Amino acid sequence: MLKKLKKFLMGITKIFGKKKEIKLGLYGPPNAGKTSLANRVCKDWLGEEIEMGSASAIPHETREIQIRDQIKIKKKGKELSFNLVDTPGIATKIDYEDFLKFKMNKKDAKERAKQATKGVIDAIKWLDDMDAVVVVLDSTVNPYSQVNITIIGNLAARDIPVLIVGNKIDLKKSDIKKIESAFPQYKVVGVSATKGKNVDKFYDALLKVVK
Repeated sequence: MLKKLKKFLMGITKIFGKKKEIKLGLYGPPNAGKTSLANRVCKDWLGEEIEMGSASAIPHETREIQIRDQIKIKKKGKELSFNLVDTPGIATKIDYEDFLKFKMNKKDAKERAKQATKGVIDAIKWLDDMDAVVVVLDSTVNPYSQVNITIIGNLAARDIPVLIVGNKIDLKKSDIKKIESAFPQYKVVGVSATKGKNVDKFYDALLKVVK
């Protein structure tokens, strides 16, 4: 029954063409700059100061899926319409004690850890709904981590378009080549989401990767 339904839906898609708007997900480890990039996209293409969320030095500031509908990028005769999905930072381990380092009391730290764990589970579930994914990595941090390998592995298994963004290129320790070496199968673009540096190259790459 499910197979028949899937074939029917595929047939409808062929008749009426591709859907106009896709779901574009922002994934990555905590504090890589996903929300900063989401806010930059909204600022650049919605023509107003709209923030999808607040960025913070405290890990797992984004603990729920945030969605911004109907964003349209137009560059060099190309156009891309999408719904932007900012997801909580993916982590293989979340310990409430990590939040105590940021002068958070024990009760709040435990609640933050609980919400963050739920956010990670939701983010992974949402992968099945994504048409394309931008993986945001901190370019000052070694990309060879269990978290990054887990994220990339999940994406490779789903065979969907992926663009990797190495964020924070304005910092001295930034090393985009190391990210390129770690994941040579994907296009990598270096940006500074907060300062807007190199974001034009990000948009150009996005238009090429997501078709």
